[in-house]
Amino acid sequence: MLDTTKQSDPAPPQDGPHPRQDEPRGCLFALSQPPLMIFLAVIGSLLLMASLHDLLLL
Repeated sequence: MLDTTKQSDPAPPQDGPHPRQDEPRGCLFALSQPPLMIFLAVIGSLLLMASLHDLLLL
């Protein structure tokens, strides 16, 4: 089926092939940073160790 709807406003022109740098970056960019991933891995392993201690040894 063909899309025959008219677009009311055209896309804004871009300055070049790269997107503008003043746009905010999302959460996936923050999660891709190595220090944050190391921090989350340490916290996750501590939580896992605590839960296994509660389940198996207490």
